[in-house]
Amino acid sequence: MTGWRAGAGEIAALLAARHPDPFALLGPHAVPGGVVLRAFLPGAEALEALAGGAAHPLERRNAAGFFEGLLPGASLPLAYRLRARRGADAWEVTDPYAFGPTLGPLDDHLFVEGTHARLFDRLGAHPCTHEGSAGVRFAVWAPGALRVSVVGDFNAWDGRRHPMRKRVDSGLWEIFLPDLTPGARYKYEILGRDGALCPLKADPVGFAAELRPASGSVVAAAEPHPWADAAWMRARAARDPRREPMAIYEVHAGSWRRHPDGRFYSWDELAEALIPYVLDLGFTHIELMPVAEHPLDESWGYQPLGLFAVTARHGPPEGLARFIDRAHAAGLGVLLDWVPAHFPLDAAGLARFDGGPLYEPPDPRRGFLPGWGTAVFDFGRKEVSAFLAANALFWLERYHADGLRVDAVQSMLYLDYDRAPGAWAPNEDGSRVNREAVAFLRHTHALLAEQVPGAVTAAEEASAWKGITAPAAEGGLGFGFKWNMGWMNDTLRYVATDPLHRRWHHDLVTFGLMYAWNEAFILPLSHDEVVHGKGTLLGRLPGDDWQRFATLRCYYAFMWGHPGKKLLFMGQEFAPWREWTEARECDWWLLRHAPHLGVQGLVRRLNELHRTVPALHARDCEPEGFQWIEPDDALHSTFSWLRFDGAGGPPVAVICNFTPVRRRQRFGLPVAGRWRVLLSTDDAGYGGTGEAMEGEPLAEPVPCQRQPASALIDVPPLGALYLQPISWPSRSDLAQDASRENHVEGNPPCPTTVP
Repeated sequence: MTGWRAGAGEIAALLAARHPDPFALLGPHAVPGGVVLRAFLPGAEALEALAGGAAHPLERRNAAGFFEGLLPGASLPLAYRLRARRGADAWEVTDPYAFGPTLGPLDDHLFVEGTHARLFDRLGAHPCTHEGSAGVRFAVWAPGALRVSVVGDFNAWDGRRHPMRKRVDSGLWEIFLPDLTPGARYKYEILGRDGALCPLKADPVGFAAELRPASGSVVAAAEPHPWADAAWMRARAARDPRREPMAIYEVHAGSWRRHPDGRFYSWDELAEALIPYVLDLGFTHIELMPVAEHPLDESWGYQPLGLFAVTARHGPPEGLARFIDRAHAAGLGVLLDWVPAHFPLDAAGLARFDGGPLYEPPDPRRGFLPGWGTAVFDFGRKEVSAFLAANALFWLERYHADGLRVDAVQSMLYLDYDRAPGAWAPNEDGSRVNREAVAFLRHTHALLAEQVPGAVTAAEEASAWKGITAPAAEGGLGFGFKWNMGWMNDTLRYVATDPLHRRWHHDLVTFGLMYAWNEAFILPLSHDEVVHGKGTLLGRLPGDDWQRFATLRCYYAFMWGHPGKKLLFMGQEFAPWREWTEARECDWWLLRHAPHLGVQGLVRRLNELHRTVPALHARDCEPEGFQWIEPDDALHSTFSWLRFDGAGGPPVAVICNFTPVRRRQRFGLPVAGRWRVLLSTDDAGYGGTGEAMEGEPLAEPVPCQRQPASALIDVPPLGALYLQPISWPSRSDLAQDASRENHVEGNPPCPTTVP
């Protein structure tokens, strides 16, 4: 640089988009005698600075559009605009290089330290007013990059025009673009660590995205949603979710319903149709399969491209906020699937973000999952851990989601997951636990507990890891719930077995109670059980159509009577024949047929009982809420047990008969007297025979099955009953008993069993 004039080398580097510090060259700079202005405006033939009521022509130093000029006597700060001309055309712009940083040293420090819990407030694209001008501030992490530029429609996707300022201490890059407004499409052009241009990258902290197959980010509106759910959020924070009813309706928003021409429903259209439907069925929560932006419909959202961006398939992101607000107004919670376990290798995504491994470990033995063909997050890198923890907080805070279901947790916990022997990198001591992932999960749960009280997390985790739902202080991971994959697999195998052979597989049903209290469980009949050739729940059952529908009704009653919260995938509430695909809506036409309508009615009744009868939910996660009546009747394939609310209220007896034979058997009960039938799956309204037992069963003071009383009960074929005593002793009366289990010494045989 000669005097105040830029050197030819610097200009050439800028025009080649290789200048190491464009803010040191462009914009206003104090020099002896005034202020020098430099600007790069491709396409401009002439440029002048409008400052102090005068126009100051700038010299065109290069035909590509580099201008420079001295404003004698001027000083900083300098208020000015630039007016460009090309032929008869003229336009004015505000110079982005006239503005100071939007991030500060504290951002650098917290980010590198891995403790910046609110990265979404600082990174990404934020409409704002900065130094008196309206525009959008951008910030992105790319520590290995030699240059990062914001590109979009607003600058002809030209990476030379808006190179960003690098914050050396953190590897963050930032720029403020004045006059830019929400709705602008953008990506980052990155000159990688090896000097080669990377594919254009979507914003890792972008809040809106283009509709696939486009993959750009979109500047989202800054105005927060005017939430109307303050009472809901206060009440949620005060509840213990493990002792509350929880029946979850799992939904793939893109295929629950479709317009006749195949278009997706918008969030507002889903609110109009889905919320009343779920409310009518009596579910307490809607769980949405991943709503973060993803490039491939067939991935169902489990291959996210933009972890902070609501998918554009259903309209602008604020639509999701309206949907959740309306759900809360209706008394429904909303859970979101969250995918921190892996990310796709799409060119516009996180993979090799700055020209090399950044979000993923550099060692492919830890940074790649061969079975899924995806990358794995580097949980040991503090910035990555902070990025993911902030993402969890973002969905719960920004969108008021009531919880996160975390996908594929076992893939995070084990270094050898889905990897052949020798194809994974163990810890230094040879062990296989991913200690960094464990630390990340514990840290994230501590953050969420502090920032969003009452929000829950649920782990999809299929290994024998101990303490998934235990507090971190006790050596656990801190999840609120764990999906009970063992229960799901075992019981579905059982009901898929021919009734003649079920007696030989009785333990598939009873085994789940051996570990039912090891974790706080959700019983999941999810989307994974009705795809990839598995068929539907109804379709996998043996027998003729009547037996299939009856078995499904009995199985649902078994599930709703079993300890654990409930989850059912959309459509399974009315027993479809075709397995689910994301390419079409549910088979709603089936509800014109009585058997399907009957199953739907049964689910409605089961949810009503789950919500309103404390014994069926209050101690779902505690052993005091359950007691077998008879677990070992393999000969008749019946199961019977009691559910208690833990507060001295009346119990519920659950009796299930998984054979197509009506049985009259004696069952032990904790109190003599009349018992009302809360539910019979054989009711004609549900599609059963309608041959319900006459009146209310009478329990006599005849000891049976460790109970002081018993009753002869007609159990329908492939049917289930819920019974509750009409009269139940008070707490003081119950306290006079040593315990329910010791009412009768030993286990004397029942005096009457009628096959």
